[in-house]
Amino acid sequence: MKKIIITIDGYSSCGKSTLAKQLARKLDYTYIDSGAMYRAITLYFIQNRIDWVSPEAVVKALADIHLDFVMNVMSGVCEMHLNDENVEHLIREMVIAEKVSEVAAIKEVREFAVAQQKQMGARKGIVMDGRDIGTVVFPHAELKIFMTADIDIRVERRFKELYAKNRNITIEEVKQNLELRDYIDANREISPLRKADDAIILDNSQLSLNDQLELVMQWVEDATMAHTS
Repeated sequence: MKKIIITIDGYSSCGKSTLAKQLARKLDYTYIDSGAMYRAITLYFIQNRIDWVSPEAVVKALADIHLDFVMNVMSGVCEMHLNDENVEHLIREMVIAEKVSEVAAIKEVREFAVAQQKQMGARKGIVMDGRDIGTVVFPHAELKIFMTADIDIRVERRFKELYAKNRNITIEEVKQNLELRDYIDANREISPLRKADDAIILDNSQLSLNDQLELVMQWVEDATMAHTS
């Protein structure tokens, strides 16, 4: 069957990357984690004490950043490498989560990441999740999904994920972080989070992972058939 581009946009902790990985495995597509790219850039800025308020400092720093997704043969998952170092675990830390929306809102950072993302998707057969994938990166994607879920459910999901790594984290901290990220993502000047006009809304507040995958696989089949005929 013809391969298509699938974009998954939406709010933090809706399970975008989980769904994207499931689809990539099921369809034998390439999964591109756009969020991991912005997290890796944020990690580099923090580690190297880059003043990201300064456009000149940002442009200079970006010239020294090389991002790549490398397959982990043990897990079968592509992991984020920053300048040839596996940073998959480092970019999931709370300190990165607290700053990534701020960094991702920078015009030069977005242009840098989007250029790489478009190059990755040139051959189709990809699933990519993020905030502006269906509106900016791939506005002509064959299937666009916009994910959402009740805020309390999202907070609970994120808390469980972080608590397993850091027992000192509180649910109040997680909620404040999510609400702040939602606000920054939706109100930033460059590529704000919004639903593409032709995106299908997926509210997974009450859906199991299996039910969600089954539903979306039907959408994939419909979109593939529509663009084959």
